[in-house]
Amino acid sequence: MLVVRSRVFILTLVIAALVTPTVVAQQSGAGTSAQGASKTSGTARKKPTSATRKKPAAKKKHVTPIRVRRVKRAFVASADLKPMARQLLQDRTPAAYAGVERYARAHHDDAGSLAWLVAGYARVLDKQYAQAIEALKNARTHAGELGDYVDYYLASAYAGAGDFTHAAATLEGFQGKYPDSLLARDALVVYAGALVSTGQEQQAITLLEANRTPTRADLELTLGRAYSAAGQPVRAAQTLRHLYYSMPLASEAGDAEQLLKPLAGVPGVPPVTFQEQKTRAELLAQARHFTDAIIEYRALVRLAPPEELAGAQVGFAAALYRGGRTYEAQQTLAKLPPMTGEPDAQRQYLLLEMERPDTGRVEQTLSSLRGSYPQSPWFEESLYSAANMYLLRPDYERAAALYGEIAQRFPAGKYAASAHWKSAWLTFRLGRNDQARRMFEEQVEAYPSSNQVVPALYWRGRIAEEERDYARARAYYKKIAERFRYYYYADPARTRLRALPATADPVFDPLLDRIPAVRLPAGVTNSELPGDDLRAQKSLLLENGALYELAVRELQAANINGDAPWALAQMAHLYQEQDRYDRALQTLKRAVPGYFSFDIDQMPRPVWEALFPRPWWSAVKRYAVENQLDPYLVAALIRQESEFNPAAVSRADAIGLMQLLPITGRRMAHELKVRRYSVGMLVEPGVNVQLGTRYFHQLVQKFDGNVEAALAAYNAGADRVEEWRSAGNFREPAEFVESIPFTETREYVQAIVRNVGIYRRLYGTP
Repeated sequence: MLVVRSRVFILTLVIAALVTPTVVAQQSGAGTSAQGASKTSGTARKKPTSATRKKPAAKKKHVTPIRVRRVKRAFVASADLKPMARQLLQDRTPAAYAGVERYARAHHDDAGSLAWLVAGYARVLDKQYAQAIEALKNARTHAGELGDYVDYYLASAYAGAGDFTHAAATLEGFQGKYPDSLLARDALVVYAGALVSTGQEQQAITLLEANRTPTRADLELTLGRAYSAAGQPVRAAQTLRHLYYSMPLASEAGDAEQLLKPLAGVPGVPPVTFQEQKTRAELLAQARHFTDAIIEYRALVRLAPPEELAGAQVGFAAALYRGGRTYEAQQTLAKLPPMTGEPDAQRQYLLLEMERPDTGRVEQTLSSLRGSYPQSPWFEESLYSAANMYLLRPDYERAAALYGEIAQRFPAGKYAASAHWKSAWLTFRLGRNDQARRMFEEQVEAYPSSNQVVPALYWRGRIAEEERDYARARAYYKKIAERFRYYYYADPARTRLRALPATADPVFDPLLDRIPAVRLPAGVTNSELPGDDLRAQKSLLLENGALYELAVRELQAANINGDAPWALAQMAHLYQEQDRYDRALQTLKRAVPGYFSFDIDQMPRPVWEALFPRPWWSAVKRYAVENQLDPYLVAALIRQESEFNPAAVSRADAIGLMQLLPITGRRMAHELKVRRYSVGMLVEPGVNVQLGTRYFHQLVQKFDGNVEAALAAYNAGADRVEEWRSAGNFREPAEFVESIPFTETREYVQAIVRNVGIYRRLYGTP
């Protein structure tokens, strides 16, 4: 039997220090059904309590007007706490602690309890458990509707201090006291860990087994430890392996691995199965953790039964290739014996990827796949890879043919819409207007909701103009201007509309009716929090204590069914309060995914300003002007690069607001004579903008004031842009942008140019 009670203490410390709440999908039920708990194997020393058992789903009866009024009263009473609480949770200095605790002692009411909660929460974060216990015990006096938060963090503090008896006692009856608490499953894990540490393993097992759905890594780890402590190594291994192999990205997976090692040789514990290892390897590869995936696949090849060997070998080669070890991947594939089916199709796809410079071998591989696996998704991937290769050469004829083949062979595939569009666009660039006209119309007809509808409409309109079919051109441009109001092509469409002959009234074209209308999500125009919603009011009270993550959690739960859009607007506000403009942006993008289709006056101004914020505006404006740049262009570039997260770091190690590479930052700092410059200064907004605007100014100069080319160079490099510009004559900037072969760069340029217009509409002259 493996004794792990000392390890439970470590686990509980981790849980106690939680800052970011678990996802709403895992918390919304405040615990899952405990039915069948009495049937769990073994005899519990103590009957399961209500600390973690879920009550029936309908909890509306708990949300009484009295409870809402109590929260509102506490909100009013604590209105002046926020500045001190925010300073404490940001800095956690002795002076900040002293200020909040002084406030708490001066208020013997709900406001005082909130202040003690803030102080206790901060102490838990700093692992000052004795002081946290004192503060949170004081908070209990007038905790009111925040009692669940007080008890949860008090128990966490007890556990952190090693006092598991009091930790368990604090959470005894938690669910009964707080039937609609969002902390029920969090409390369950802490409570179960405390039970294990006090010799009540079987009771912990009973509770955890009854609450395993939805799956949580911390719960699985605690359950595995409980089984080990209870002398049930087979169940312990089963539970810990579920965590380690099915949730390899969880932070608890490493602990599970360590706990599994001594269980490997225990009688009755079955060996790890091939399927378990395969699941872990595949999940790691899907998450782009290729170094770990390579290790797992290497072991998998040795263990694979004959019927699985080919798939494991090809998976190993794929992990090597994706992990940047191309030569080893080639050697691995070269040694593989003949195979058939999807492993062979994937093998040929990988070979094609590595053969891309050799068009002869690429064509040979395509021909083989076309003959042997015409419906395989790996053939689809191979066609798309080869088409992209020809596009970059540029060989528009061959690229257009392969993109067209994808759309024809895989009309419901993931590349169908984009492949059809690329084939149509290249046909247009090759000067075959008759064929392109038909293909642009097919794009709208077949893929009316695709991202490529807008360019298809615009360039169909341009063909109509060239044919002097001005009425049809007006119809297409008008559709773009009205339905896709702030998309990239909207301003060019409006410009062309103004230039058309005044007599050219738009014709009726039934094709345009294929495009679905867009509607604002219900309630998005009303960002006011309802006065009778308990979670809304609790979020406001928690905001008074600068407990922003907890306030967001309440709002997420309020909107669990997607019927509380006001919660999303309030979440964005809370993120802005913390200067997390990126999180605010992301929240509202999810809330209103089609916001570019709506006019400014169709949504509340705070929503637009959260979508297009102007933090650090004085620095942005100053350095933009110094470098002869439009400040809104700089803001739009920052929005696209980092979403205004000054600490953002990309996979390529680009840093800060304008995502500067260290070598670029160093060069700009040298030119500007920035004193005592270091790479770490790139996370400082002012420094980053100063250096970034200097660099972008140089790109604009390099391309003779062509903003689109400069933006493309900022994203993909100046040499590539020079090559793209030399590929042909372009009628207008939009034609050059649409011809950029890198999807990421093309969409990047379009987004920034589009966003400049929205900034100008929102804020006027900078």
